[in-house]
Amino acid sequence: MEVRIRVLRYNPETDSAPHFEDYQVDADPMDRILDLLHYVKWYQDGSLAVRRSCAHGICGSDAVVINGVNALACKVLVRDVEQPIVVEPIRGLPVHRDLIVDMEPFFAGYRAVKPWLIVDETEHEPARERYQSPEDRERFDDTTKCILCAACTTACPIFWSDNEYVGPAAIVNAHRFIFDSRDRGGAERLEILSTKNGAFKCRTAFNCSEACPRGIKVTQAIQEVKRAALFESL
Repeated sequence: MEVRIRVLRYNPETDSAPHFEDYQVDADPMDRILDLLHYVKWYQDGSLAVRRSCAHGICGSDAVVINGVNALACKVLVRDVEQPIVVEPIRGLPVHRDLIVDMEPFFAGYRAVKPWLIVDETEHEPARERYQSPEDRERFDDTTKCILCAACTTACPIFWSDNEYVGPAAIVNAHRFIFDSRDRGGAERLEILSTKNGAFKCRTAFNCSEACPRGIKVTQAIQEVKRAALFESL
């Protein structure tokens, strides 16, 4: 089948503003949007800038806006979207070129919540792994699925206008450790997320949950972090 794909192009060295360019691609209904972008880059216009890595929905590199919706280009099939297929860079982050954005503001928010296991330094190093029951592990299972694709954060209208907001993905990753029974940094993270740029900037639009390609209940996780900050029910 013949597919028309419109890509928002921008080269800061030559363009004064972003503009759309159209391409015709012979595609199979089961092809992914990433396959179309590959075809354009490899056979029609080598100047197209695209970020991708594993191409199997694990690395999170190829998050873009497809027909107005945040998604991973490697997960969306041609048969499931209307033509013309419009592909744009994710919103709220500076565009380096074409579909490649500067992820540093996103990762700054991520680093701010200390997304690693914090232990009590006064305790002796355990002789074996830190035990955790299946029930304790289940408490934060959903938020371990995050692949840091930024689809949720760049779907957030608060983040679009305020890059100081840590964003949904950062809060999701904080949740993963706040509710981990082995972690001792929960109070510290809740203090960070109680500041003006933390969890309470969320306005519960649910854009983040809808955008997540892993099906994480992002809005629910944010609300649980808010309740923990208010009531310290860890």
